[in-house]
Amino acid sequence: MSKTAASLPQADPSRWRALVFIALAQLMVVLDATIVNIALPSAQQDLGISDGNRQWVITAYALAFGGLLLFGGRIADLWGRKNAFIVGLIGFALASALGGAANGEAMMLGARALQGAFGALLAPAALSLLAVMFTDAKERAKAFGIYGAIAGGGGAVGLILGGFLTEYLNWRWTFFVNIPFAIIAAIGAWLVIREPAGTRNRSALDIPGVVLSTLGLVSLVYGFTRAEANGWTDPLTLGLFVGSAVLLGAFVLVESKVKSPLLPLRVLMDRNRGGVYLSLGLAVIAMFGLFLFLTYYLQVVKGFSPVKTGFAFLPMIVGMITGSTQIGARLMTRVPPRLLMGPGFLLAASGMLLLTQLEVDSSYPALILPAQLLLGLGMGSAFMPAMSLATYRVNPADAGVASAMVNTSQQVGGAIGTALLNTIAASATTAYLTTHAAEAAGGGAAAKLVQARAMVEGYSSAIWWAVGILVASSLIALTLINTGRPDTGPTATGDGADADAGAENRIPVIAH
Repeated sequence: MSKTAASLPQADPSRWRALVFIALAQLMVVLDATIVNIALPSAQQDLGISDGNRQWVITAYALAFGGLLLFGGRIADLWGRKNAFIVGLIGFALASALGGAANGEAMMLGARALQGAFGALLAPAALSLLAVMFTDAKERAKAFGIYGAIAGGGGAVGLILGGFLTEYLNWRWTFFVNIPFAIIAAIGAWLVIREPAGTRNRSALDIPGVVLSTLGLVSLVYGFTRAEANGWTDPLTLGLFVGSAVLLGAFVLVESKVKSPLLPLRVLMDRNRGGVYLSLGLAVIAMFGLFLFLTYYLQVVKGFSPVKTGFAFLPMIVGMITGSTQIGARLMTRVPPRLLMGPGFLLAASGMLLLTQLEVDSSYPALILPAQLLLGLGMGSAFMPAMSLATYRVNPADAGVASAMVNTSQQVGGAIGTALLNTIAASATTAYLTTHAAEAAGGGAAAKLVQARAMVEGYSSAIWWAVGILVASSLIALTLINTGRPDTGPTATGDGADADAGAENRIPVIAH
C-alpha cells in the first residue's frame, strides 16, 4: 500500500541543528580531497617519498573512498545512519591524526587509505540523514541547497586552507585540521540527531555484492589513475579496465538475483535517479580537471603562491554558494529539476568556454574571474537539485545506498576527470613542444616562454573537452530527468520502475 503525505514521518524538531553538524562533516570530507594536493610537495620531501610513489598519497584515499562507498551506504542503512555517521567521524579523526604524525611513506599511505575507508562510511550516512530528516519539500530544498554548496565548493575551500596551512604552519596541519572538525561534528551529532524510526534496512548483508562492487570500483578508479601515469595502452591499465567491466557486470547480475541486494536495482534503474548519477558524474569529470589545471596555471605559469592560488578560487566558491542557496533552493519547489540542472550545466559550460581562451599573459580579472563566477553559478544551481533528487521519494530503507551512489558517481567522475583530461593536456603540450622545438633551441627566456605556452596549450585543449562533457551533462539531465517540481501536492503514478518497492519509492511524475 502506498503511503499518503499524512502518514509520512513528522519532521524532527532538531533537524536544522543537525544540518550544521552534517554540513561540517561533509565539508571535512570534501576539502580533504584537495587540501593534501597543496601540501604534497612538502610532505614528499619530509618523508622521503619517491616521485613514482607520491601519487599514492592521493590514490590511496581515492581507491578506498570510491571502492567502499556502496558498502558504507549499505552499512548505514543496516546499522543506522547516526551510528555510521559518528563512527565514520571518529575513524576519520584517528586516521587524520595518524597521517599528521606520519614518520614515513608506509604510515602516510596507510593513513590515507584509512581516511578514505571511514570517509566511505561517513559521506553516504550524512546525505541519507538529510534524506530521512527533511520531509517537507521547501525545507528539503533549503537543506540540500546548503549541502550542495558545500559538496561543490569544498574542494576549492581545501585549496585555500591547504595553502595557508602549508605556507604558514606545516604540511602536517592539513591532516590535524580535520580533528577539531570531526570532534565537534561527532559530539553535535550524538546530542542532536534523532534518526526517524522505521527507516533502517534490517535485511542480511549481501557479501558477494560487497566483494564484487568493491573490487570492481577499485579496479575502475585505479585503472584511470594508472592511465594518467602509464598511458591508456599499458597492459596492466587495460587489464584493470577489463577486470572492472567483468566484476561490475557480475555485480549487476548478482544484484538482480539475491533476495537482499547491496544495491537494489530499483534505486539505479529509475530514470530520474539514473539521470542524476550519470549527469553529475560527467560534470564532476569536468570540474576536477579544471581544479588541477587552474592550480598549475596560476602557480607555475602566473607565479602565484599557494595562498594566493587558494584565494584565486574564491569567485568559484561564491558562485557555487549563490547558485545553490539563492537560485537552486529558491526555484526547486517551483520548477522541475531538469530545468535547473540542464541550464545550470550549460551555464557552467559557458564559463569553461571562456577558459579555452587562456594565454600565458591572460588577465585574472578580465578572464579567469568571470569564468569562475559562471562555473560556480551553473554548478551550484545544478548540484542542489541533483543532490536532492538522488534520494527524493526513495524507500527510507534504501536511502543510504542511494546516497552512496551519488558519492560514487562523484568519486569515480573525479578519478576519470583527473586522468582523462590530464592525458589530453599532456598530449597537446608534447605536440606543441615538438612543433616549436626550433624556438626553444637557444635556451634561456625563449625556451621558458615556449614551455609556458606549451603548458597553456595543453590546458586549453583539455578544457575544450570539459566544455563538451558539460554540454553532454546538460543534455542527459534534460532528456532523462522527467519528474516535476517536488511539491507536496497529489502525485501521479510513475512509470513502474519502482513498483516492486511500493509507491513510496517512486519519484512522482507531476504535470509540467
